[in-house]
Amino acid sequence: MNAISNADDSCHCPKLCYRNFRRLISLLSMCLLLMLMLSASQSLMAADISGEWELAGSLKGDTSYARVTLKVDGNKLTGNLNEINLEGIITNNQLTFTGKRPGGKHFGDFKGTIGDNELRGTAVWPGERQVTWVATRPHAAPAEPRTHDFEPTEFHRVFSDAIPPVLHILPGDTVRTWTVDAGGVDSKGKNLSLGGNPQTGPFFIDGAIPGDTLVVKLKRVRLNRNSAGSGNQIVPTALSPGYVQNTKYKENFDAEWVLDHEKGVARLKNPSAHLTNYTVNLQPMLGCIAVAPPGHQAFRTGYLGSYGGNLDYNQLREGTTVYLPVFAHGALLFVGDGHAAQGDGELTGDALETSMQVEFSVDLLKGKSTGNPRAENDEYLMSLGIGNSLSDALQTATTELANWLQRDYKLEPNEAAVVLGTAMHYNIAEVVDPLVHVVAKIRKDALAALK
Repeated sequence: MNAISNADDSCHCPKLCYRNFRRLISLLSMCLLLMLMLSASQSLMAADISGEWELAGSLKGDTSYARVTLKVDGNKLTGNLNEINLEGIITNNQLTFTGKRPGGKHFGDFKGTIGDNELRGTAVWPGERQVTWVATRPHAAPAEPRTHDFEPTEFHRVFSDAIPPVLHILPGDTVRTWTVDAGGVDSKGKNLSLGGNPQTGPFFIDGAIPGDTLVVKLKRVRLNRNSAGSGNQIVPTALSPGYVQNTKYKENFDAEWVLDHEKGVARLKNPSAHLTNYTVNLQPMLGCIAVAPPGHQAFRTGYLGSYGGNLDYNQLREGTTVYLPVFAHGALLFVGDGHAAQGDGELTGDALETSMQVEFSVDLLKGKSTGNPRAENDEYLMSLGIGNSLSDALQTATTELANWLQRDYKLEPNEAAVVLGTAMHYNIAEVVDPLVHVVAKIRKDALAALK
């Protein structure tokens, strides 16, 4: 104002005053034009937030994850947070929007700021919960899937999301690695860990969030040494009390095995009289495959549950695809406990325990949770039921397989009953661990004629 006043005071010539006035108008016009350009630039920046985001909402030290899709039209913002419908506005680089459930019920109010490659803000969720949130773009998939060669240097004896991941991988990627045996011994006979099924991993799968299903394709499960050890007594839980009481085992019975890769069989290293010619076909498998358990729980690697774990199912071998529900950000995949061969139930507590070379690829079924582990190979669909008793495990396995057919094959309940009642098989996979594992399975060729 002083500059303008001084100019007026010093102006004695009408023409000179008019020139100064025009200069002032020109200057103001340029300022207005710059402001309009800045506003347009901010609008363009807002348009850049359209598309996919991954949101992490934090409340009192705990974090939940969701996928967000946004669409910008002028200063209007719409989108979805999982099933929540979002609607709001953008003012400069500030976001304000509300979330409503599919039925229209109010979910929460959000405020945020557009930053460099991220959105950040606060929200009020149901129950007046004050949440801070950050949204980032999902990792872009490479032009070609990658293959990672991972050399483990430490092994873990719990399944937990508290363990830092050893490697970040993307859906479509392949990992080549190896495992120690259940006692912690590697392919060279070196003890690298305490026993109890030490695991390789965990592997963080970028983009995996709770509510997804992790798909693990076992591409190679191969022996990498010529020795194994097994149990030599039937576990008491599989026997009648009378047999347990009356049977006298030899404590010094040698259950070390030689693995003959060329002939594809295992034989006892020092066989007893009646087992001199006894051999077992080699069928390498993984006893353990797991994701981090739900609710930030941690379980010893002898346990099994909805997260997978010590499944000890002899069909979890090369060529099988395993489906595991995701409970933690990144899924956190563990593999280990290689067996050269195993009968149903792992009846002696230890199968032919050995180290293993493993190659697997991963993928994601986003927004679809199996609830319990499943598997398939070229011949079968397999539903894995885990419970406190044989009946609990059988009921879970049967229910999950029925749901599988009704969902993927669009069968009515009566139709699913007829198909399962005429074509289903059961395997008792595991009876020696803290929980019982039963597998309900059906041949794919029995389903081939279904519409």
